[in-house]
Amino acid sequence: MFSKYLAVFNNRRICAAMLLGFASGLPLALTGSTLQAWLSDAGLDIKTIGWFTLVGQPYTWKFLWSPLVDRFPMPFLGRRRGWILVSQIALAIVIANMSGLDPQTHLATFALMALLIAFFSATQDVVIDAYRTEVLQPDERGAGAAVGVFGYRMAMLTSGAIALILADGILTWEQTYLVMAGVMATMAIVTFLSPEPVLQTKPPQSLRSAIIDPLKEFFSRDGAWILLALVVAYKLGDAFAGSLSTKFLLDMGYSKSIIGQAYKVFGLVATLVGGFAGAILMLRWGLYKSLLIFGVLQALTNLGYWLIAIHGSPDIGLLLFAISTENLAGGMGTTAAVALLMSLCNPNFTATQYALLSALTAFGRVYVGPASGYLVTAVGWSHFFIISAAIALPGLALLFVLRKTIYKLDQ
Repeated sequence: MFSKYLAVFNNRRICAAMLLGFASGLPLALTGSTLQAWLSDAGLDIKTIGWFTLVGQPYTWKFLWSPLVDRFPMPFLGRRRGWILVSQIALAIVIANMSGLDPQTHLATFALMALLIAFFSATQDVVIDAYRTEVLQPDERGAGAAVGVFGYRMAMLTSGAIALILADGILTWEQTYLVMAGVMATMAIVTFLSPEPVLQTKPPQSLRSAIIDPLKEFFSRDGAWILLALVVAYKLGDAFAGSLSTKFLLDMGYSKSIIGQAYKVFGLVATLVGGFAGAILMLRWGLYKSLLIFGVLQALTNLGYWLIAIHGSPDIGLLLFAISTENLAGGMGTTAAVALLMSLCNPNFTATQYALLSALTAFGRVYVGPASGYLVTAVGWSHFFIISAAIALPGLALLFVLRKTIYKLDQ
């Protein structure tokens, strides 16, 4: 019986979703934590390194050019794979060019290369999200979301932890980035071998229609505004609990090394297990029931941090319990949330609609930080985590209101 649920992972579409998830995640650390390590080794001051964090802005604004992806398909490899291939080749070239620069003597050019990496990476994300949404069958969306997250995380380890290890005496920073460019170039083979979606749709006939029609189509649906509110609210409680988690654990007396190991080992494993478990359970329960149960679990597991707060002194067992359960439920919730976004997209405007919806899901993660700081100051850590669990309740209420709509999306 269990093998019946595992069978969904055994096809070319799921394999493509996983490997393209890897391609999507690979450039991220190269403009983030890994880049900061290179700049630090090059002797740049903290203010300059701080300014370099702005090169990641294209990830936030990618929805602005997503209509171009919908409107203008490449004349090869189908409507989506052509764009993916162009993005990957551009990324490999720019990363390779960046590897030949010295940040001390070519700072402006170095910054431009980093910005271009983020731009082409964000563009690749737009197209891969659209491709995954179109190529997967409805009953494969949970599995596709899970393997996509797995591939993404493995890529972040590759361009993050492995790149740092390589640059720590094995290779120079320039050689390390050249290796990453080579890895990115091999992703083009994945794109060539990935299957085309069964359902072929025509692109919009004008740029105006590529911009206006996706919005017009979405807001013509019954309950469109409530759907958007659900997209924002579903993981809002999770975002609140996680926004200041490192600061909280430091205040509770845990060392930086213990916190890092707990998140990188137990947190990562729990997230991946949660993602795959969520995919299997979605096959059995369907989209609505999965969103509901996983949403409840996300809220309840926030209370693991509340237990740490009322305990008052460092307890390694309690720390591992809180991080593991929170990431396990978060992995399940992410799988279901990504499946929801895929089901909400019209195939004619997948790139634009998915980019907009995914931007909304990032709303909580990006903007709750300042509010969290004021809330902790006002009520203290223990009450803050109880409130974070309560903040998940409106999302669950919206989910209940929209249950009939979500049942239809699952058909």
